[in-house]
Amino acid sequence: MKTNEEPIIIEQTFNQSVDIVWKAITDIKQMRQWYFDNIPSFKPEVGFETRFNVQSQNRNFPHIWRVTEVIPNKRIKYDWRYDGYPGDSLVLFELFRVNSSTLLRLTHTVKENFPDDI
Repeated sequence: MKTNEEPIIIEQTFNQSVDIVWKAITDIKQMRQWYFDNIPSFKPEVGFETRFNVQSQNRNFPHIWRVTEVIPNKRIKYDWRYDGYPGDSLVLFELFRVNSSTLLRLTHTVKENFPDDI
């Protein structure tokens, strides 16, 4: 079922260069520090897909991420869903240089509703 929900948009400024923030969201070693420590692999390349499991409150959520857009040091978008559960979403990271800092804008758009308990 499609959704009429508005996207969730979060912005945060980091006192780092765009290059450093880009690495934090695309380099597998850094992603393991900032996201999930069990991401098996990741490449900022359109079509790349990775799968990994996250356990939360005695439930398993088999994550599936598929990269759909990449503009190095500017934006990366991927499809984010859970294997075995209804629902689908897009996650977009955008980077903007602001003086000597970097503004990161994360936009999460639900394409197909997830169950209420997810």
